[in-house]
Amino acid sequence: MPHKMTITGSATGPLREYDRYVAFDMREKGSPAAPKGLKKSTFISYTVFVAKKAFNKTGLTKKSIMHEKILVQGEPTLDIPIDECPGEIGIICFQITVLPNKNDKEANESKDKKEAQQEVSKAQQEVSATKQEEKQEPEAKEAKTVHPDVKQTPVQGKKATSQKKPQPIQPKGTKDVVSFDDIIVPEAFLKTRPNPVKTEEVVEFVKRTGHLDKPLTIEKETKILKDGYRRYIVAKTLKMDKVPVVYEHQK
Repeated sequence: MPHKMTITGSATGPLREYDRYVAFDMREKGSPAAPKGLKKSTFISYTVFVAKKAFNKTGLTKKSIMHEKILVQGEPTLDIPIDECPGEIGIICFQITVLPNKNDKEANESKDKKEAQQEVSKAQQEVSATKQEEKQEPEAKEAKTVHPDVKQTPVQGKKATSQKKPQPIQPKGTKDVVSFDDIIVPEAFLKTRPNPVKTEEVVEFVKRTGHLDKPLTIEKETKILKDGYRRYIVAKTLKMDKVPVVYEHQK
């Protein structure tokens, strides 16, 4: 049975491209404390080989792979020429995943917390305004009894205002809200697969707040999607009828 391996970290050397695959070097440190009586373990260097198609789906580039934390799952190999495998162990990668950055995660949590506070504040203002209108309505009715000639339009206008439902909260920058079914997705997007980890983060954000974290970018006349395919996938998964958008020329 093949030996499975899982390693995490960042690339320690530049990305090398070959005909149908790419390669890069990684290393893992040994345990900081070995069992009593044994010597401490040392780090092991690896050379990871990934099919170009699988690598392109991650969204990584020659520059970003040196800074992003990644998880690699695969099997060791001894059939790679020594000049292509400078690491002590060669890894044939079956799955590669970009792990969320700690700083980005903390920034998103801070942003979500701030948005939640703004939503609570807005809701409190709406409740206060509704109570004020309800308080004014009896006074208007009393005025109507004493002065039958007074026009009813102002009172009716206030009543209509209090009955108007508040619009759903949309992400910052939203210029319009359109029907999900009206958006046309180009074939180039359909051939890609957004990073599953980042997609799941957007799904959790929508479940927590009730709306997308950013609007989709579309052409105003044709409704063709120009940017935001990950959020389009999330909206489709969560069966959203309406989605926030920004038009291409308004970015």
